[in-house]
Amino acid sequence: MKDLNQLKTIVLAFGLGILLNGCLPTRIPKSTSPSSSGSTEPTRDDNLALGNPSGASVSDPNNYLMVKPEYVLAYNQSRGIANWVSWHLSSAWKGDSRRTNDFRPDATLPSGWYAAKPSDYTNTGFDRGHLCPSDDRDAAPEENAATFLLTNIVPQAPKHNRETWKNLEDYERQLLPNGNEVYVIAGTWGAGGTGQNGYATTIANGRLTVPSTLWKIIVVLPTGSDDAARISSNTRIIAVNIPNNQSAADKPWRAYVTSVDDLESLTGYDFLSNVPADIQRIIEKRIDGGNS
Repeated sequence: MKDLNQLKTIVLAFGLGILLNGCLPTRIPKSTSPSSSGSTEPTRDDNLALGNPSGASVSDPNNYLMVKPEYVLAYNQSRGIANWVSWHLSSAWKGDSRRTNDFRPDATLPSGWYAAKPSDYTNTGFDRGHLCPSDDRDAAPEENAATFLLTNIVPQAPKHNRETWKNLEDYERQLLPNGNEVYVIAGTWGAGGTGQNGYATTIANGRLTVPSTLWKIIVVLPTGSDDAARISSNTRIIAVNIPNNQSAADKPWRAYVTSVDDLESLTGYDFLSNVPADIQRIIEKRIDGGNS
């Protein structure tokens, strides 16, 4: 009887082990967070690691925080577009997925809010312009498709979008092969831009504001971990503010460089708030022409 009880115990333990192991994942996905050892392998880091510029929250309709795996944005219900979009970019985000061109309403907006649709831009003379670019999220089709949600899109003068803004987007990606990662914050300000059909302050029967300028901040870091803490007085930061009109393309994007301090004065936001204040004071007044 003793031997039989021992056998039952062994069988029970064996069966329990199978059950427990069967509940474990067959594959443990590779971590996309920085390692504690400070690895220099490219990773996917927090898209809002450097701070929430406007203090966006889910309780403010005109400064409404929307956190997506691919980027974070502050949406403005009264303007129908984003105030800003923030994202991290390293080679870990890059791949060879094709551009989806899947422009569509953002179904995650609160019930009862107007959600822009592709036809709102038809025959307006303005492009559906990305804040977080399609090419910054091409590791997988679903990640690329996320950039075509219309909460990430703003009415943009075609030449501004296809020439000056595009060249700036290309430049930020050209920084990656040199062992860098970048944090980017892009946004809108004001009302009134000039597209192919002339000047307009809104489209879609007043539902979508045409911004007067589009601005961007690019923070350049060598690949690593604990990024906000690694920003120093020598960290490179590129800030631009480009008028939303067709003639913006008459000049290269470098003609529109400014300082983070000036963008803070314009927008009222507090950029890089997770960076030590003494470092902010030094780097936010610097103007970088992007020549290196």
